[in-house]
Amino acid sequence: MITETKQSRAFGIDKTVGVAGLSLRSSPIPRPAPGEVLVHVRASSLNYRDLIILEGNYPMSIPAGRIPLSDGAGEVVAVGQGVTRFKVGDRVINSFFPEWIDGPFTGAYSQYSGDVDGWLADYRAVAADALISIPDSLDFAEAATLPCAGVTAWSALNGVRAGETVLTLGTGGVSLFAVQLAKAMGVRVIATTSSDTKARQLKGLGADETINYKEKPEWSQQVRELTGGRGAHRIVEVGGAGTFDQSIKAIALGGQVSMVGVVAGFQGTVEVLPMFMSQARYQSIALGSRQDLQDLVRFIAEHRIRPVIDSSYAFDDARLAFERLMTRNVFGKVVVNH
Repeated sequence: MITETKQSRAFGIDKTVGVAGLSLRSSPIPRPAPGEVLVHVRASSLNYRDLIILEGNYPMSIPAGRIPLSDGAGEVVAVGQGVTRFKVGDRVINSFFPEWIDGPFTGAYSQYSGDVDGWLADYRAVAADALISIPDSLDFAEAATLPCAGVTAWSALNGVRAGETVLTLGTGGVSLFAVQLAKAMGVRVIATTSSDTKARQLKGLGADETINYKEKPEWSQQVRELTGGRGAHRIVEVGGAGTFDQSIKAIALGGQVSMVGVVAGFQGTVEVLPMFMSQARYQSIALGSRQDLQDLVRFIAEHRIRPVIDSSYAFDDARLAFERLMTRNVFGKVVVNH
């Protein structure tokens, strides 16, 4: 029960200097304004984007005190005037861009932990239109993994057809969602990884073939061999400049490289001629709208997909969650339970 004296804890980014820049503070529980609901946050999850923000490398000015994390799940505990989409007791998750409801991306949207406070807090008052319901098949921790990584993978696979070949890179949140979603779509999946242990885990999720990129740094050749020389129809490109040249060499004629991340670094060289010769589409992925999240959640519920969680931390230990993700040696999502 919410009382007048109860406080809401939240972590804030005092300085973008890494984990040391996070501080824990308390403030009165917010009241929902008209059109808003008050969410008791029960879980939140981390993305690579959160590390970039915390280290001061995000292409947006982050004001001091900003609450981090773009992904949260919780329970509605109060509703503001005029709200009809939710009632007290409903379980909800947020859309990454609170104002992007549907339609094409315009870029004119705020984003959690960037323009507005994120979800590493006990309570958040947010627009009801920025939320969707959690299906019964998912708990709070699982639902909290979806707004960024899940929707990104969903958008990156848009238009893939059964029988085609999808290539995923590594074992981060987006890549693992891409494996699970692609298999449910009836697609053949080839996945790159850094170890035999992770290769076994990927096959456990449904990957048909795996390639150890440490043993085969020119992994595009292996992709060609595994596809009879054709290449992959769709590549979920999370590496950025550090892997992009290999993706160009691995894409099938007329395929699509979905550009979603830069975990392998910003620096690299790209040969333009092979890009032209591939006749492929190089599509940057701007995450997705609330409708995309709704479609993803419906698909996940229908196919009984369970998000992969690498590790979970108590709210007070949120700094350890950041440190865990910083190791880059994760398999799935890092979650904070509130």
